[in-house]
Amino acid sequence: MPDVVEQIRNVCALGALQSVAAIERAIPIIHAGPGCGQKLWSALSSGNGFQGSGYAGGHSVPCSNSTENEIVFGGEERLHETIENSLKVMDGDLFVVLTGCTADIVGDDTGDVVRGFREQGAPIVHVETGGFKGNNYFGQELLWESIIDQFLEPADAVEPGLVNVWSVLPYQDPFWAATLETIGNLLKLIGLKPNLIYGHGQGIKSVRSIPSAQFNLLLNPWLGLKTVQHLERRFGIPFYQYPALPVGATETGRFLRGVAAYAGIDEALVEAAIAREESRYYYYMERAADLFFETRFKPGHFITIADSGFALGLSRFLVNDLGLIPEAQFVTDKVPDQHRERIEAEFQDEVAGIPSPVIFTSDGGAIREVIQGLKFRERPLILGSTWDKVITRELQGYPLSVSLPVSDRLVLNRSYAGYDGGLTLAEDIYTVILNSFQ
Repeated sequence: MPDVVEQIRNVCALGALQSVAAIERAIPIIHAGPGCGQKLWSALSSGNGFQGSGYAGGHSVPCSNSTENEIVFGGEERLHETIENSLKVMDGDLFVVLTGCTADIVGDDTGDVVRGFREQGAPIVHVETGGFKGNNYFGQELLWESIIDQFLEPADAVEPGLVNVWSVLPYQDPFWAATLETIGNLLKLIGLKPNLIYGHGQGIKSVRSIPSAQFNLLLNPWLGLKTVQHLERRFGIPFYQYPALPVGATETGRFLRGVAAYAGIDEALVEAAIAREESRYYYYMERAADLFFETRFKPGHFITIADSGFALGLSRFLVNDLGLIPEAQFVTDKVPDQHRERIEAEFQDEVAGIPSPVIFTSDGGAIREVIQGLKFRERPLILGSTWDKVITRELQGYPLSVSLPVSDRLVLNRSYAGYDGGLTLAEDIYTVILNSFQ
């Protein structure tokens, strides 16, 4: 009998449509049944920080609305009609056709239909994202492979200092938009020009600028690695990889020094920028030092339940900046087997010999069983999803919703990245703790 997975933390490969929606003036077109887009919107937007859908997301996504007729006789004609009408009524700079399970199973030649429009001058690409192929992390890699091969052109020259930023997965991470802005501001501190691709003020100009970058910055232990490797093969763009989202002063300083060394930036300039930011950061942290370190409110032990890059960043902040002890780290983004040993080493490297098991699972039932088997000497801090608040209450712990699904808070321009992100996270954690004593 097959295993039953409870409270899964991701969606199918078609979820890549959310990454398209995160690019300003990019329009996703779904070649699938009418329910696929609505379910993805419910899972990734309205049910994860209430992020909204944007101009061409949510219920505004053009869709072929395949029915039994298209499954029996093929849906290429229906897709052609959908694309034709979308180009007429949707105001966009890039159109991306994404297929669902039905189109991929029956064998619709989506590529041939799309090529016809591209030959007529339409800015359009296609990507086969049948849900049975994998999750939305896999879909993200398929999406960028298609954009690189079907849309991007070689640059006339390299633009010194321009850096393409590949990091959090839009909408899967409820804080993605502000997090990317924060990363961009950090890079500007040391004299680089970030090309963020997703979010406010980016759009197709940023996408077209990708081949002219000096290098790609990958802020993730595995997601996006195939993309930057493909860009290196296609356009000769080198990449620098940093495994964790930088949260707080310790990790952000380490991140900036690593990027600066790779980019060949003057060390004195970098250290001056870090010193300015740390001075401000520790001014605020010191004001709350008594609460953090000398009262009964300190939780002592913590658990993270999040994507690998985010979980690493949270763990390093809680250990190095707040002095807490990791109890268990749940990595929920279905990391491919070849990357797991290295990610485990990244966690262990930061806990200075303190045992901290790393569990790779997106199964909410398995997560709950492991947590129930742990022994706590005090009330634990659990940073996970809204679903994880149930087991946290059973343990009389402190819950904070930070990963999908987040249905108990609205997320606008909140981020836990960087110096200010560390302050924000400390505020959120201790607000939860203080509220528990009311």
